[in-house]
Amino acid sequence: MIDHLVLATPDVSATADALRREWGVDVMPGGSHPGRGTRNELLSLGNGAYLEIIGPDHGQAAPPFPRPFAVDDITEPRLVAWCARPALPLEDAAEAIDMLGFSRGAISEMSRQRPDGVLLEWRLTAPMVGHPHEGTVPFLIDWLQSPHPTVTLPRQCTLQSLRLSHPRAHLLRAAMAELGIDNRVTVDDGPAGITAVVITPLGNFTL
Repeated sequence: MIDHLVLATPDVSATADALRREWGVDVMPGGSHPGRGTRNELLSLGNGAYLEIIGPDHGQAAPPFPRPFAVDDITEPRLVAWCARPALPLEDAAEAIDMLGFSRGAISEMSRQRPDGVLLEWRLTAPMVGHPHEGTVPFLIDWLQSPHPTVTLPRQCTLQSLRLSHPRAHLLRAAMAELGIDNRVTVDDGPAGITAVVITPLGNFTL
């Protein structure tokens, strides 16, 4: 199933404030990613999914490597990736993606502390941001024993659709079938790209 969408931004606070104003929603503090140089704020998209607003965390030292999701190169908010929560064990789902020709890299372990002190720990595959996939191939996550982030998020929005385009659309569709992704995701032939439509209290918006 869809776990979350990733909206990268050069300024997390400014982007979160803009969504509060334009969408009429509550955007909740997420937390910092220690050692990665990023932090996030979150809002629910309904049905167990959420939007992650991620950007530089100036409260920690810059890491000795590029920050995740290419946030060092982002000049304005942009939907850059999406994450799936497979029903299969993470290693099995990742291997299925690999066999279709989408090399997803190593599985990493991460954590962050919620503002209320609860520690979240998870495992995930590497996001495929940039050429040639441009975020269309989902990275995969296992939240282990942690509560899912949507548990503490107000439900004010609904993800209506996630539209992907890819030059090898037939393989991406096969990957969606392997992962059991729901019918909100469509895959078209064409240059790699990703857009989402979100139903909000103030209307429908496209990311």
